[in-house]
Amino acid sequence: MDFISEFFHKLLNIKELVTWAGYPGLAMIIFSETGLLVGFFLPGDSLLVTAGLFAAAGYFDITLLIPLLLAAAIIGNATGYAIGRKSGQALYSREDSRFFKKQHLINTKEFYDKYGAFTIVIAQFMPFARTFAPVVAGIAEMKYTKFASFNIIGAVLWIPGMLLIGYFLGSTIPNIDKNIHYVIIAVIFVSLLPGILKYLQVRYGKKQ
Repeated sequence: MDFISEFFHKLLNIKELVTWAGYPGLAMIIFSETGLLVGFFLPGDSLLVTAGLFAAAGYFDITLLIPLLLAAAIIGNATGYAIGRKSGQALYSREDSRFFKKQHLINTKEFYDKYGAFTIVIAQFMPFARTFAPVVAGIAEMKYTKFASFNIIGAVLWIPGMLLIGYFLGSTIPNIDKNIHYVIIAVIFVSLLPGILKYLQVRYGKKQ
């Protein structure tokens, strides 16, 4: 219980969370955010950029951090897909009810058949979406070979990309660690921006 309590306390301070978690903790956080539905609240983007900053300062070895967290993300996404695939089979056998329509599930499958590859890749860069996209892909019965290919592409773009941004900033800007909260705010804003733009697009479209 003390460990869980300390973990949630550290969530309020990304800098402390990164140094406290270490290699295994960071890998577990990335796995949980991508593979377990309960991980949607975890700070993936800001965590990775901060870890990159600390790698530049010598706290982590970037050549170890990248493959470790890359593996955690890929395995996490595959786990989310497996969860969705298993639960989806049960959903397909359910009868329609007030809160469940099988046609919605069929529509989701058709969407993933058409746009699933792009969704899996872009979802890696969006909070919440990266947690649920693999599960929905599994429910929609997206072909695993297709999912696995774009799962790897998305993870390769996301994990090294975010870590190296932090590493570059930490290597080129003196004392940036003292203003790390500004970096985190910027990362959070950029990661939320696609969702905000999509919301505005949908809302604006409805007024037409």
